[in-house]
Amino acid sequence: MISVSEALQLIEKHAQFNAIKVKPIIKTMGLVLAEDVISAIHMPPFKQSSMDGYAFAHSDSDCYTVVGEIQAGSARNLQLNQGEAVRIFTGARVPDSADTVIMQEHVQRQGNQLNIEILPNKYANVRPIGEQINAGEIALTKGVELNEAAIGFLASIGATRVKVYKRPKVSILITGNELQQSGDQLEDGQVYESNSITLKMALKRLGINKVNTAMVGDDLAQTTEAIKKCIAQSDVVLISGGISVGDYDFVKQALEANGVSEVFYKVNQRPGKPLWFGVKDKTKVFALPGNPASSLSCFYIYVLPLLKAQLGHRDCHLPSAEAFAADDIDNKSGKTLFLKGMVENEQATLLSGQASSMLKSFAVCNAILVIPSHVTFIKKGEKITYLKL
Repeated sequence: MISVSEALQLIEKHAQFNAIKVKPIIKTMGLVLAEDVISAIHMPPFKQSSMDGYAFAHSDSDCYTVVGEIQAGSARNLQLNQGEAVRIFTGARVPDSADTVIMQEHVQRQGNQLNIEILPNKYANVRPIGEQINAGEIALTKGVELNEAAIGFLASIGATRVKVYKRPKVSILITGNELQQSGDQLEDGQVYESNSITLKMALKRLGINKVNTAMVGDDLAQTTEAIKKCIAQSDVVLISGGISVGDYDFVKQALEANGVSEVFYKVNQRPGKPLWFGVKDKTKVFALPGNPASSLSCFYIYVLPLLKAQLGHRDCHLPSAEAFAADDIDNKSGKTLFLKGMVENEQATLLSGQASSMLKSFAVCNAILVIPSHVTFIKKGEKITYLKL
């Protein structure tokens, strides 16, 4: 059995960027740039009005003659003489002979005569060429996660395709005779299976939407064959249940039969002690505990960092912070504890329902409180580290 820090170090050692693929920007939501993106244009590419109003060459005069109109999208570059102005609209090109735009609310116009009521500063309401970015400059750097704003920005500089890290192919294998699909009739001794949907939703948060899911009973031959199929089609395999030491836990044997090399088995933690991690060629395999809270805890602590590393993220772990314990917390187990909690106003409250089988407290918590294995007691008011959910 190894420590939490040792397990994390081993996973980091086996975490590599996924393959790089060129994709249309419209299909890159949530993905990470695999190279710097250089702008091919100035943005804006011309002097641009930021207001509906009138463009003119700034002076002390408050009276101008309107000599034309420029709409957004027009290429007109009117030559304005002294005392002349042009009607202009937001986004339109400001003539080279003008340097200022006055908003229409600050003028009075009668026919072609324009009277300025509030004189703006010189250069007001004019976006200079390259105000946002110049041609040849880095628009977005390698490692940036592409959200709606980033994708919109890329579109604004004319980018249509970018290099990103591919989403990993993930398979989930659920084991256990006692499991029944939601919606079906429960028989005596059965429970509804929830780990597959829990894990699929966690993967969906990472933008991994295409997930292969399979179920198998407590049978060595069936489990061996199911694992073989999952490995053949996946970058990462998540196996739920069957990894403990019961008479009907066949996952470890099935992994060995498939030639999966064990990296570690069992971590000094609660929940999730019987966690198994191994590799076969380029495929990473996690055998997660079958209890729902244990499975999700192990996903957050160990699986998530590996997947985010494959996706090219810079920060792969859940963000951590400190708060003050709202109550005394005992830890006589000698293990690292991952406890479901609620952090509000810098106060960390331990929730009830900490059993490894209970998802209800996970459903309402916003933090995982971390008690290191060497800490036996945290007194109310002392600082406690937590992971933000």
